[in-house]
Amino acid sequence: MPRAGLYSAPRPTSRRSDVCADRRSALRGPRRRSASHRSEDSRHDVEGLRVRALLSVATRDGITVFARGLQALDVELFATDGTREHLAQDGVEVRPIADITGVPTMLDGQVKTFHHAVYAGILARRDQPEQLEELKREAIEPIDLVVVNVRPFGAEIGRALIGIDKAIDMIDVGGAALLGAAARNPAAVAAISSPEHYPQILAELKERGQVSPELRAQLAAEAFGMVAAYHAEIAAYLNQIAGNTYPKRLAMVLDKVSDLRYGENPHQTGALYRETTHRSAGAADASPLHGGMPSFNNLLDLDVAYRIASDYTTPTVVISKHADPVGLASADELVEAYRHALDTDPVASFGAIVGVNRVLDGATAREIAANSYEAVIAPGFDDSAFGILRQKSGLELLRVPPDPIEGMRDYGIARLDFKRVGGGLLVETMDELGLDGSQLQVVTKRRPTLEELTDLLFAWRAVRHVRSNAIVLAKNAASVGIGSGQASRQVSVEIALRRAGERARLSVMASDAYFPFPDGIQIAAQAGVTAIIQPGGSIRDEMAIEVADRHHMAMVFTGRRHFRH
Repeated sequence: MPRAGLYSAPRPTSRRSDVCADRRSALRGPRRRSASHRSEDSRHDVEGLRVRALLSVATRDGITVFARGLQALDVELFATDGTREHLAQDGVEVRPIADITGVPTMLDGQVKTFHHAVYAGILARRDQPEQLEELKREAIEPIDLVVVNVRPFGAEIGRALIGIDKAIDMIDVGGAALLGAAARNPAAVAAISSPEHYPQILAELKERGQVSPELRAQLAAEAFGMVAAYHAEIAAYLNQIAGNTYPKRLAMVLDKVSDLRYGENPHQTGALYRETTHRSAGAADASPLHGGMPSFNNLLDLDVAYRIASDYTTPTVVISKHADPVGLASADELVEAYRHALDTDPVASFGAIVGVNRVLDGATAREIAANSYEAVIAPGFDDSAFGILRQKSGLELLRVPPDPIEGMRDYGIARLDFKRVGGGLLVETMDELGLDGSQLQVVTKRRPTLEELTDLLFAWRAVRHVRSNAIVLAKNAASVGIGSGQASRQVSVEIALRRAGERARLSVMASDAYFPFPDGIQIAAQAGVTAIIQPGGSIRDEMAIEVADRHHMAMVFTGRRHFRH
């Protein structure tokens, strides 16, 4: 296929030696034009040189079909060794990259394409006569299609634990450089970094004789994005190895999962992206099994529900709404945990999200089906549960894959949390629980009973997932009242007590931060709360302890605050 519409200046003829002329002649093919483009583009196609493509792919999905399609259009193909061998096994013969460079590959294949004959052919501006003259003097032919996808890095180091030397060897310098060069010259070169574009490339070449300017621009942007993401993944890995949590430049790599119907509100657009350095499975990894892709707001609540449920080791159910838990409970049986979680606030649970940390069974599914929810997220659904819940109109079912058992754990931005501020991001490490029994300090005269201590630890684990100011009342490993998002801690206590009602009696209370005044402790004691867990650290701690002692309460300090804004 001759080039169509790529030049604004005539193609130069050679003045080099007979050897160079023979080489250039070998790189040319016959002038074959489709009737629909012959008259339209003939003024641009002075010498009738064939379109040339360079192929070097690590992900070889679809490359054989693509190469055959290009050859059918008389595109001249050159490939690096691995890609060429793969194509040859499928019966597609292409020319080696050495036919362009004139030198063999070096350093076990690390140096294949780093040659001026390759990069000048890619980078030369077709609308700059002096650059075309340089190509003519050096007997270099332009390259029009650069088909490259780099050797996977993040996925490979996540698959298995490997040494630093092997990880370094996996870095694909040549592929990234080729894509960057091709993307820098979108006026003439198509930088094809993904197999998903192969069919469209073939269709445009067949129809137009060239890749359209619009598609070349799109491909260039995608190639630069891919190269930037690739380098960012490598930087994240090396920063992890070096123990550098806050590097001078923090690169974020996110792969698009799906467009969403809209954002937080209907007038906003939205999309879901996944962190490439995130290994432990979560809401962004969940597969929709029924009901389609969740909305922006449902994804927020799905994340809350599943993240909290996954924080517990025993069978646990979380019901979430508006980015806060409405109720949660743990029990020996999942169905019992669901009943107790629902009891926390049956009214607020209407239209909420249910998350569980076990494969959902039929018994639990039947009780879930008796209420109205937006979605259910779980590590799996048995046949009975799926059969029951799929009958619910509008109910979305999502399955989260298991965490990988080999390879690196979360690293890079996956180990960080972000809050947007005007013009920037606040970055911090994740809020881990970081507590065991030895760190608890009993500050009251009465020590908590074993039953109270069990509920205190359950509530303390829960309260760090609630928006501040946060209060959780719990009894028998279940929440009975939750107060969240209030400017006054006392108001949060009042809300939790109001939701608990009579169930507040003999419950325990967790607070994500210290009580600045003892009023909240006073009203909790009057409602029948028997024990409290909080960080401590207020200048009025002694007043809080005095009130707790007066009501024969047990109070435990953790020394760790868990604000969530």
